[in-house]
Amino acid sequence: MSQHDQNDEGRRRFLKVAAGGVAAATILGTLPRMAQAADLPHLSPSDPTAAALKYTEDGSKAMGKKAPNDACMNCNFYQGKAGAAWGPCQLFPGKVVASKGWCASHAVMI
Repeated sequence: MSQHDQNDEGRRRFLKVAAGGVAAATILGTLPRMAQAADLPHLSPSDPTAAALKYTEDGSKAMGKKAPNDACMNCNFYQGKAGAAWGPCQLFPGKVVASKGWCASHAVMI
């Protein structure tokens, strides 16, 4: 076996292992996270990010809403289950928001 053939074989082996690693990382990245909404702390309206976005736990009292029924539960960023009182929000990672809450970044779910 020549040196050239050994280099080709080593390259092929490397590419197979690299492709397998990329595939495994992709699959693992799509698996659901282990943390449940019940395990996460509730977002406080006094949190700096929440205050900047005018977050309130009771959306009926929020100022600046575009529609009277705007609430976290019908926002594109809200990831909670239907009917749950609290759920994760993409804007506040590691915390849960009130499903009846509201913030200035509300985007109607499509």
